[in-house]
Amino acid sequence: MKQVAENRTISRPVGELLAFDHADLGYGKRIVVADLSMVLRAGDFLGIVGPNGAGKTTILKAMLGILKPLNGRVRRTSGVRFGYVPQRQSADEVYPLTALEVAMMGRYPMMGVFARPSRRDRDLVLSSLNQVGIADLAEQPFRELSGGQKQRTLIARALASEPDVLVLDEPTNDMDIGSEHAIMELLKDLHDSRGLTIVMVSHLLNVVVNYAGTFAIVDHGLRMFGSAEEVVSAQNLSEVYGIPVEVAAHGDGRVVLTAGCTCRQDEALSRRLGGSNA
Repeated sequence: MKQVAENRTISRPVGELLAFDHADLGYGKRIVVADLSMVLRAGDFLGIVGPNGAGKTTILKAMLGILKPLNGRVRRTSGVRFGYVPQRQSADEVYPLTALEVAMMGRYPMMGVFARPSRRDRDLVLSSLNQVGIADLAEQPFRELSGGQKQRTLIARALASEPDVLVLDEPTNDMDIGSEHAIMELLKDLHDSRGLTIVMVSHLLNVVVNYAGTFAIVDHGLRMFGSAEEVVSAQNLSEVYGIPVEVAAHGDGRVVLTAGCTCRQDEALSRRLGGSNA
């Protein structure tokens, strides 16, 4: 498979990219997230965390413009492009598409569903697969890939749209420790080396605690928002989750502990405020 050189100079937007201004988000007359106010700025790595059913995915839909606020407003900077990575469990595996064909879907908004891909479209998709480390799997059937490889394919699909902001919904869900770590390191590289703004939803605080620089803790409203240094403290997390929480140093990073036990994936916190997906 031909490798595509990464020589393009990419110009990224600066400053405020998107802001929620006292926005109520929900469906019909049911408010899922009330009175949401927060700002996404260029260069952020934003972790939106909270229990299942807290409204995290609802916030992503509003970010992407799929869901309009019931009250308040969402401000978007003109021209900012968002690339969306859904939960991989939602990807349809019925059709025998290759990884390349799945990633090519990221070009459809630009080229039209029924248009034939141009050479530039194909080069961009191959470049995206190369960025996520699976260019050699381009011709492999998507449904035969491992969970981590499927997630990388979906990230490549989003990258193919040439986004300024990469938005991911539970990208490490149901992964083993090794795959989880590899995906988070990939996102870190896309943020640090390629200048992408990252928004990542997770109900597992410990997955993102050492990667995100900004946190929004959500439980049907914004419980806390700020830098990692401001938010990720024992006092703050104990207050938000309503149980004793400690934040301990571990190597160069941090780990969240509850009830004297290391919770690698803070399932105890999720159960404390648990529910169904929203």
